[in-house]
Amino acid sequence: MRSFAARLVSWQKKHGRHDLPWQNTRDPYRIWLSEIMLQQTQVATVLPYYRRFVAAFSNVHVLAAAPLSEVLQHWSGLGYYRRAHMLHHAAQCVVAEHGGEFPADAQALATLPGIGRSTAAAIAVFAYGERGAILDGNVKRVLARHEGVEGFPGAAPVQRMLWQHAEALLPSRDVAAYTQALMDLGATICLRGSPRCEACPVATDCVARLDDRSA
Repeated sequence: MRSFAARLVSWQKKHGRHDLPWQNTRDPYRIWLSEIMLQQTQVATVLPYYRRFVAAFSNVHVLAAAPLSEVLQHWSGLGYYRRAHMLHHAAQCVVAEHGGEFPADAQALATLPGIGRSTAAAIAVFAYGERGAILDGNVKRVLARHEGVEGFPGAAPVQRMLWQHAEALLPSRDVAAYTQALMDLGATICLRGSPRCEACPVATDCVARLDDRSA
């Protein structure tokens, strides 16, 4: 049997998402913006906000110089407004402390306001090709089911176990495609309420499916 990562990468090429406006770019600003907007928010909801936001704030310098009230106005309706505050603060930090250039590795990115370990890794993978594991909400569900990790995903012991699996399954190459595949699988196949196991490329060795507890 091919590895978990190899099966996901192959599936993503045929069935994954390839035409989202923040894909096919190495621009860390646009990747960062999309990652923040997508936190706890579905792609379909984010799309029009992302397009309007980029039109209004084309780069990190423009965003940093904008009044917070204007940023919040463009965020209005997207919810979780603390993200907008953090986004604005992070943009100002990038300009003031990093000369307007985003840090080029996950460890440094994670020092910016509103960027946690998983978001920093995602930005570094997509913008700089860094090899790093992610663990957003969708990926937690995928790995918990596939690896048979029980318990509340937000609990510290469960999180530690999921991070161990995330790092152990990380391939040595095609990391960006693998990372996108994990995101796509969680968003379109390994759904919270009604997972589409029949369409899943890693269903054959999924512990939750084998134990009939994937719902």
